[in-house]
Amino acid sequence: MLNIITTEVPIEDELKERIEFACKYLNIKCIIKNGFIHSIDKTNLCYIEPNMIIIKNTIFFAFNHSRDIFVRNLEKKLKFSEFQEYIKSL
Repeated sequence: MLNIITTEVPIEDELKERIEFACKYLNIKCIIKNGFIHSIDKTNLCYIEPNMIIIKNTIFFAFNHSRDIFVRNLEKKLKFSEFQEYIKSL
């Protein structure tokens, strides 16, 4: 039987502050949810679930220690410098 271990990974303080600052500057509310690591016990298999940011019904994903923000899925990515302009256009 597979035993899946789930561990919450809190968002980095620096990343959280940058996201909150960008939203506060534009007077937009955001919801930030921590990511998770799902691993199968006694194997080296794991899945890293990114941190989730919800702004105006649009979901963004961000990994700790990364300078990219992903829009809706992991296919479209933005540099953090482009993130503020993108949410401004929503």
